[in-house]
Amino acid sequence: MIVAWLFRRLRRRREASESPARPPHNAPPTRHPRGLLALVLHQARYDLIGFLRNRQARFFTLILPLLFLIIFVSVFGNNTVGPQHVKASTYYVPGLSALAVIAASFVNLVISITAQRERGILKRRRATPVPASVLIAGRTLTALAVSLAVMTVLVLVGRFAYGVHLPGSTIPAFVLTAIVGSITFCILAYALSAEIASEDAAQPMVQAIMLPLYFISGIFIPNVSLPAWLRHLAELFPVQHLADGLHHAFDPSVHGAGIVWGDLGVLALWAAAGLAIALWRFDWTPAAAGD
Repeated sequence: MIVAWLFRRLRRRREASESPARPPHNAPPTRHPRGLLALVLHQARYDLIGFLRNRQARFFTLILPLLFLIIFVSVFGNNTVGPQHVKASTYYVPGLSALAVIAASFVNLVISITAQRERGILKRRRATPVPASVLIAGRTLTALAVSLAVMTVLVLVGRFAYGVHLPGSTIPAFVLTAIVGSITFCILAYALSAEIASEDAAQPMVQAIMLPLYFISGIFIPNVSLPAWLRHLAELFPVQHLADGLHHAFDPSVHGAGIVWGDLGVLALWAAAGLAIALWRFDWTPAAAGD
């Protein structure tokens, strides 16, 4: 019996010496960059599934821009519109691509963030070991993926149904502008949601802000016919610069890469301002809990 006891004790010591040392209980967990990337992709997949199951989000983000394209091209036909005097279809494909980016990255995000915050979902997510940066990055990646997917559908429909041509040399500019615009509007969504006190107020407030900007920024109608003061007002907001950057890529008179650095710079300034507001004001708990 004594020999058996000594044998078991020696075996336990050998196993303990061969097993890797465990970190102290209070030590913060270390995360490898690949682990963080896997968490972001997992969170993005979860958010994408939630988006695809939301009928309202699917309609306003995926279907509505395509319906607008068909309606506007049917109304204006092959008339030349816009400051570049291009066909209506050539004008509305990039314009409605900007609408799709804003719908996926701003409108839906403001509404969903506010709803999840007021229902306590954000608070419960923040209580999990998943870092806040992963939650935010995953939602931003989902919005970016949806934006690029809808833009691809619009470009393909415009190409094969209406003969709209996107030069190969300006495709990188088109994609880059869409990515910068999507990230900018995601940041602005977090900033604006911090100022909305209830779930019911989210959608009316977003529509009240965006609908006038759509009309004065060249999304629905060319703004060359608007008064000068309205055009100057539109230049202060990011919608105008996102739409102009995407329109520029379809301009047949453009030579070279077609990147409008001025428009990207304005989008970056709005992103910086939105980030400052979001860091200062954004809260994971329901607004009612702070009253």
